Amino acid sequence: MNAPGPPRAPAAAARAQRLHPLTSIVSATRELLALLAAGAAGLAVGGVSTAFFFTLGGLAVGLAYHVAVWLTFTYTVYDDRIELRRSFLRRSVKTIPRERIRGVDVSAPAPHRLLRLAIVHIDAGADGGEGELNAVSRPEAERLRRALLRRDGAAPAPPRRELARVRPRWYLFAPLGGAYLLTPFAVAGSLFGTLYNLGDDLGLITEDRLSDLGHRLAGLHATTVLALLAALLLVTPVLSVIAFALVNWDFTVYARDGSVVAERGLVTRRSVSLERRRIRGVELSDNPFERLARVVRLGALVTGLGDAAQRGRLLPAAPWPVVRGLAGEVLGTVPGPLVPHPSAARGRRVLRAVAPPLGLAVAAHLAGEPWVMYGCLGLAVLAVPLGIDRYRQLGHATDAVRLTVRSGSLRRRQAVVDHDAVIGWRVRRTLFQRRLGLATLYVAVGAGEGGYQAVDMAEGDAVAFAARITPGWVEPFLAADGPAGAAPEGTASRTPR
Repeated sequence: MNAPGPPRAPAAAARAQRLHPLTSIVSATRELLALLAAGAAGLAVGGVSTAFFFTLGGLAVGLAYHVAVWLTFTYTVYDDRIELRRSFLRRSVKTIPRERIRGVDVSAPAPHRLLRLAIVHIDAGADGGEGELNAVSRPEAERLRRALLRRDGAAPAPPRRELARVRPRWYLFAPLGGAYLLTPFAVAGSLFGTLYNLGDDLGLITEDRLSDLGHRLAGLHATTVLALLAALLLVTPVLSVIAFALVNWDFTVYARDGSVVAERGLVTRRSVSLERRRIRGVELSDNPFERLARVVRLGALVTGLGDAAQRGRLLPAAPWPVVRGLAGEVLGTVPGPLVPHPSAARGRRVLRAVAPPLGLAVAAHLAGEPWVMYGCLGLAVLAVPLGIDRYRQLGHATDAVRLTVRSGSLRRRQAVVDHDAVIGWRVRRTLFQRRLGLATLYVAVGAGEGGYQAVDMAEGDAVAFAARITPGWVEPFLAADGPAGAAPEGTASRTPR
């Protein structure tokens, strides 16, 4: 019999703590724009003195509120949980078990960085909820991260080890991805919308002025219009690189304390910690332009992780050798080479790509719109290589430890998952798939998006693939549905671990 371990400290031994005293100032700075708006309203109503009192009154009320919140909020870290207590206006106690905690993120927006503070975000998945400490000192944030992610009986953690770092020249990959390329337009649209609403409220925008502006724009010379369009085409990639750099500045991935930590950001510095034991797979994604440059994005599939698209990101657009190396460090070897899918799947991919524009072309012909019909026919012709590429990207593979499935063209995604993370299978065969001897195998996973599919596999390959990984689940279905070569349409699953 093992000797009993040292007694755990009673709950009363833990000490309740408050947030940093400067929390009130940080919170008040976020309301500065609202105070300025109140001052502007006072200036319009009653002059400078009224504006001064409006602003001073708003500042006093805001500070009083945040000081009261600071005085009535405490957090306590126990051996097995963290408790967040609030008693302002109403009392509440939120308990987050340490065993349920999936990750602890540390971020520092610009005001926090100036005051050497940080925000600690605790993610405990769907069962434990979330908690946030805004704001604590940076040493306290690091102490909380270590304390909340430490597991009883764990071996001493090795020192920090860097796994990957984004190089400044990789920022030039930003125009290859659509998200950062469209970011300047989104920012410009929000800015113009805000200015328009403000000008409309102040009476600066009238129908006559809008009409005059429209006439001036319509009267621009063709050379001027072309020059403006050329400038826009040149400026947009530059702005996308700037946006990419702001978000992913000094993106560093390293291993520490049994976790994989990703740090990034210039204005707001963010640190995301993912426990290794909860990382059940990775996802590699790209688009046609990134494939030409051999650039891939990497994300982690983590059990119970909220906001997985952002918090699970391990690398933005980066060269394929670097991504492959980091995937090997985090998860292990990616199975390969991928097994191609039957040639019958090619026809289905092409048909599914061509059918929508052809349908629109028929509708335009019936409506008597020849130019729309010709445009849709042109799109149908362009959709043929898209369908062929969708077929070429289909594939699956497995080894003794993990499996991988891949699909998509405009956004190609390849999921790599540990066998132990699989919690179920679903084989689906539509009427058209049955005529071609095809089936779609859906892999249910207790991480990431919850499941990934291998599209248009041969019926026998779909069953053999599932049976090779979890033979005990699939064989009863085969015995009930007939010969081993047939693909039973149904679901086999188990309770998640």
